[in-house]
Amino acid sequence: MKIVGVSACPTGVAHTYMAQEALEKEGKKRGHEIKIETQGSIGIENEVTEEEAEEADVVILAVSVFIENEERFEDKLVLNADVNDAISYPAKVLDAVEKLVNG
Repeated sequence: MKIVGVSACPTGVAHTYMAQEALEKEGKKRGHEIKIETQGSIGIENEVTEEEAEEADVVILAVSVFIENEERFEDKLVLNADVNDAISYPAKVLDAVEKLVNG
């Protein structure tokens, strides 16, 4: 499965990057192709391209603030997750993604 997403927290520091790392690690462990963009205090990093967004089966938005360029995902299957859940319970977030995609 191809998964893209965005992580962002109110301060844009630790939690943004911790969520990215946790989700990517869990996704890869399950054999998924996964890329999580961060929108932190220094701006957008690891940006999901329009092509990557188009090819994705699902989008994870692990955010607790408004994000830039969310319109890239408007025609996609989206799972909204709390950034703290992505850090503490990445397996549950990926379980929800798989359930959403596979019915």
